[in-house]
Amino acid sequence: MKHLHQRIRDDIEAKIMSGEWAPGHRIPFEHELMAEYGCSRMTVNKVLSTLAANGLITRRRRAGTVVAEPSNQQAVLQIQDFALEAARAGVEYRFKILHRSIEPIDAAAAQRTGLPAGTEMLCVSTLHVMDDVPQAFEQRLINLATVPEAGEEPFKEDPPGTWLLRRVPWTDAEHIVRAVNANGTLAKQLQIQTGTACLMLERRTWQAGAFVTEARITYPGDRHQLVGRFSPVA
Repeated sequence: MKHLHQRIRDDIEAKIMSGEWAPGHRIPFEHELMAEYGCSRMTVNKVLSTLAANGLITRRRRAGTVVAEPSNQQAVLQIQDFALEAARAGVEYRFKILHRSIEPIDAAAAQRTGLPAGTEMLCVSTLHVMDDVPQAFEQRLINLATVPEAGEEPFKEDPPGTWLLRRVPWTDAEHIVRAVNANGTLAKQLQIQTGTACLMLERRTWQAGAFVTEARITYPGDRHQLVGRFSPVA
């Protein structure tokens, strides 16, 4: 049996995807959805925040929530900026640095990054939250040989990904998407059940051959989607 928040989300998505609710159509107010489904404001807010983060609706304070104009959603090959994405969706964004340390990388990280095992990197774990709903858990490695100033950066104003995008141009990127099940630690951070299906996006970038960063971003499977749009090559 589906959880109530999933049923509400499915109902709204179906009306949007079928065209019954066209771009600009007003989504029922929170109190209307609460009355229709007999649920709490927290449940409705969770649904609307997820739909906004996925680009299906736009939330405007005082003006209400409407079906979003068509967009490319989040392209798989796009370097994501959580703060910018939240601003476009009209939702409140905040982040929390859960862990920050300089550590030597192990053999597995060395194989992924192409750097020698034991290379010291900045390791940062970040929780991304939109409208008080956890949207993603990020584990990031930053190469201090390429970005030495990151070693002293506390990331109080911007999350690591945004901070890097504004300061370090990248020339090459690699993306890998995989399905994972949430372990106890991940489930606690994302406020989901242990074993819940999740999407993990591994993203690595280089600057003229020099490794810059690796981000391993995990999303609850029911709160995110990755879309690639492309044309055939002649």
